[in-house]
Amino acid sequence: MSNQERSERIAIYPGSFDPLTNGHLDIARRAARLFDTLVVSVYAFPAKNLLFSVEERLELWRAVIAGERLPNVRVDAFSGLVVDHVRALGGHVIIKGLRSSNDFDAEFQQGLMNHKLAPEIETVCLFTNLEQLFISSTLLKEVTRLGGNVHDMLPPVVIQAMKKKFGE
Repeated sequence: MSNQERSERIAIYPGSFDPLTNGHLDIARRAARLFDTLVVSVYAFPAKNLLFSVEERLELWRAVIAGERLPNVRVDAFSGLVVDHVRALGGHVIIKGLRSSNDFDAEFQQGLMNHKLAPEIETVCLFTNLEQLFISSTLLKEVTRLGGNVHDMLPPVVIQAMKKKFGE
């Protein structure tokens, strides 16, 4: 089959990304190498206490992606079922990052439900790098709020935005 006959491989990396961490960025970089197009999709209305609005989370991702020079990565927002979003974008794969057995349990259940709803869409899980194993958005918000050093865990633009939110 020629390259023109082959369909584009589009993967969607969904999440709340509040805030975007170096762990999230690592998963995006690695997924971008595996697919023709990676769409980082920011979930607009997660059942979480958010620090950043959907618009702010999108802008942070766009700034980081531009700095990383990842030409096959774009950023958008969605609400509703992720499988509906993947279909609307012409995607075939959902990317998930795994840090722990707790992540695996949650992603396993979501992956099975997504497969039931959309058997044509595959879920691909990427394991986190050891350097980001302990990083969580919730923990980083607390450490930043309390004045801790998060410079090797968050992109610089995210650190600046968090400090602004916390009035520093």
